[in-house]
Amino acid sequence: MAVRAITAEETGLVHDLVGRARAAMRAIEHYNQATVDRLCQAVAWAGGNERTAIRLANMSVDESGMGKREPTRRAKVLGILRDALRQKSMGIIEEDPVRNLVKYAKPAGVIASLIPVTSPYVTPVSIAIYAIKCKDAVIFSPHPASRRTTAETVRLMRAALHRQGVPEDVLQVIERPSIPLANELMASCDLTIATGGPAMVKAAYGSGKPAYGVGAGNATMVIDETANVEEAARNTRISKTNDHGSGCSADGNLLVDSTIYDAFLAQLQQEGGYLVSEAEKLKLQAAYWDADGRRTADTIARPAAVIAEKAGFPIPADTAFFIVPERHIGKAHPFSTEKLGVVLAIFKYHGFDMALDMVRQIFETGGRGHSCGIYSFDDDHIHRLALTAPVSRIMVRQVQSSSNAGTFTNGMPMTSSMGCGVWGGNITNENIALKHYMNVTWVSRPTPEDRPSEQELFGEFYNSEIF
Repeated sequence: MAVRAITAEETGLVHDLVGRARAAMRAIEHYNQATVDRLCQAVAWAGGNERTAIRLANMSVDESGMGKREPTRRAKVLGILRDALRQKSMGIIEEDPVRNLVKYAKPAGVIASLIPVTSPYVTPVSIAIYAIKCKDAVIFSPHPASRRTTAETVRLMRAALHRQGVPEDVLQVIERPSIPLANELMASCDLTIATGGPAMVKAAYGSGKPAYGVGAGNATMVIDETANVEEAARNTRISKTNDHGSGCSADGNLLVDSTIYDAFLAQLQQEGGYLVSEAEKLKLQAAYWDADGRRTADTIARPAAVIAEKAGFPIPADTAFFIVPERHIGKAHPFSTEKLGVVLAIFKYHGFDMALDMVRQIFETGGRGHSCGIYSFDDDHIHRLALTAPVSRIMVRQVQSSSNAGTFTNGMPMTSSMGCGVWGGNITNENIALKHYMNVTWVSRPTPEDRPSEQELFGEFYNSEIF
């Protein structure tokens, strides 16, 4: 679909927003670390306190129809605030006496933040915390289907800044977003953080300015013969039903060892999973993908009851997610691709070599660079998966949808955006966190000479025949 040209009025709007953002940055450039930390707490509280989070979650569901009314992702705000408060973001942030290096942090500048429809209030608060910590300014570009929720979130944070005597234009939002406006914003700002689909990320990389983008997910879990079946099934349900599976980290494919397959399948059903028949599988596929193989928007992050009604088959009232037995992998078999909803594909494998081969096939189909997980107490299996899987992060015996982005029980940096590396077409495979919101100046002082001899460097090839 062709994108219309930007109008002169829209161009003027973007230039005005950027100009105001730069003025706000100049007004806070003298703030010290304690002042900035206090501002991070103020905006985090404004958008992340429990009562407000519940209101924004309800507003988001009412506006977009996606996700749950329970603000389960609010924990991410708390974790990001924890990480931000524990780090320095100005002046000297690191010293290496061995190499005689000192690093100084500086603001990255004005950030264009593209917000996904599936996280219209948590992502803006999370990005605002890291940006303010580094004395950046942010201009948010919401998804049109959840723009009012994002705008309300930004309004609350601006009010918090105002109460602290800080220029509100440190945080701004495009009230009526469009693709031309987003493109102009990315081209005008210093850095883009694009959290969303492949088209959005591609546009960010083509803006002519630096950008952190994310890749598509297709989270795949290996459940080997040593797994605790009850724990694995419980965590799978928590991950798959979190916000009705809207996150790209939610479990999508389960690879289960044949010796525990039946027991695990039964346990999944105890957790609220509905095992579809072959006939229901065809109906579910027709509901989830159109005739051209595109995901249908009205099934993304919807409750199981809504999906079943559209697909045209009855399910028990307590159904939380669908279990689809699958034997085939590839683009012609869409249940092996990213689902973004409450559907799980389950595969049976015989021997761990087969599991690793299936992992390779799945990520060749989609989701390279993002993540996978494993339920195992066999360190050799965990090691072999880590050597094989083309992903940036592997969670061991954890709730995948939340653990990837950092939790209070693992060491992953807390974030709302996860890079997928070269595999996923991204510049980094790290969790986008505080260090990505700053420029860093390296100061190098002389060290004693560290120059090995040529014989040591070339090793056995030194003085060998020269061609």
